[in-house]
Amino acid sequence: MTALFITATGTDIGKTFVTAGLIRALRRAGRTVEALKPVISGFEMSALAASDTGVLLDALGRDLNPAEAVRISPWRYKAPLSPDMAAAAEGASVDFAALLDFSRQRIAGRKDLLLIEGVGGVMVPLDANHTTLDWMEALDLPVLLVAGSYLGTISHTLSALDVLARRGLRVAAVVVSETVGSTVGLKQTVTTIKRFTSANTVGLPRGGSDAVFGALADLAREP
Repeated sequence: MTALFITATGTDIGKTFVTAGLIRALRRAGRTVEALKPVISGFEMSALAASDTGVLLDALGRDLNPAEAVRISPWRYKAPLSPDMAAAAEGASVDFAALLDFSRQRIAGRKDLLLIEGVGGVMVPLDANHTTLDWMEALDLPVLLVAGSYLGTISHTLSALDVLARRGLRVAAVVVSETVGSTVGLKQTVTTIKRFTSANTVGLPRGGSDAVFGALADLAREP
């Protein structure tokens, strides 16, 4: 596997936490890993360290500075909205063709493994006509789907898996990231989801797990 797209069933589910944990596990295993968060909303350069972009840079061992932020996150918007709305608030729009070109160039130029973290959930709008799903389909990379363990996540997760399958995308793994305060157990959620998918499905306890991230790093060795 040379590149992997990380998406989620919705926003604030844990994509960046999972991506950063995977980066660190891969680096510990001696892999050269690069990561991108090409589109980000709710971003302020003055708060780079606390942003998703900053979290990825830290995991990569890169400096937290504007140049590095621009390098991995070219499309940055201040409003914490879907990218189409956040861009419109600034009189701009996400250039979907340019986004594809950027992604493909970085995939082609990778040294080893490249992780591309999406924005929001599987079908968040990027512009007036395209969603993250269209971006994933165009790149045709294996997908890592991050879900929560909150009440209702099973329906959200199975719906996301269904739409990914309909677009012909291969799901390398499903990571169920434990939701703080959930009334539903993490193990129960994982067990139920496993009944409906052949994708490798793992539960990630609050605070993370070296074993889980190590298993995900092993997946990245697969062709």
